[in-house]
Amino acid sequence: MQSVGLQHRLLVSVCLFLRLLTSAESQQVEQEEVQNVPVEVITESSPCSATCGLGLRTQTLCLLNDSKVTEKCRVRAVQCMDTWQCGLQTMTVTSGQRVEVDCVGDVMEATGRVSWRYARGIISTDDALLARWDAPELDRVVLDPVREEDAGTYRCDVQDAAYRRVKRAYWGIRVLPAGVLSLDYDSALALWDEGEKNQTEEEQRKIFPFALLAMGVSVAVAGVFAALLRGYEAMKRRRRRRRGI
Repeated sequence: MQSVGLQHRLLVSVCLFLRLLTSAESQQVEQEEVQNVPVEVITESSPCSATCGLGLRTQTLCLLNDSKVTEKCRVRAVQCMDTWQCGLQTMTVTSGQRVEVDCVGDVMEATGRVSWRYARGIISTDDALLARWDAPELDRVVLDPVREEDAGTYRCDVQDAAYRRVKRAYWGIRVLPAGVLSLDYDSALALWDEGEKNQTEEEQRKIFPFALLAMGVSVAVAGVFAALLRGYEAMKRRRRRRRGI
């Protein structure tokens, strides 16, 4: 019995020793593998391409060797988002025009879900006034031609595959009847500036011949004055010669 117990103890001791030896070797191998894994650090990063919603950011990654940044670098593009709230954008159009509102864009084409809400005849960001609206094309609203009854607020919500909201935007559309003067300040200011520019160019074209005539008269007067001055100087020289004789 004592010999059996001794053999059992020896067997357990050998197993423990082998296990410790194996674990030490495995830890050493893991440390060597970790040391051989390349480490990269971000040295440059561009701003997000979109002020709201999903965009793209360009990053430059360089290899780290012995705590020093090497010149082995690569460039990658990653998705970014500063904020998912895009606020309200307004536009004034004339009945009969083509209006297209793009909610998704190029970056978010593969995004999961797009939903729309619409408030007819008013421009507001009050979500209580917006009702669900089924857009024929999920990623955008196309009104061709736009009608007066299409005026109102359109809200777009975009969610990713995990149902997280990545964008919300509002568009307020005013529709004026054809032939009615637009009250859009920016457009009116642009038309006013263009009219003033055309008027200035026309005035310059009218003034140009008179300017040429004035220049010609000035040159002629200057020539006559110079001739008179030369004649006067010649007369003075002749008088001096006569006195000398």
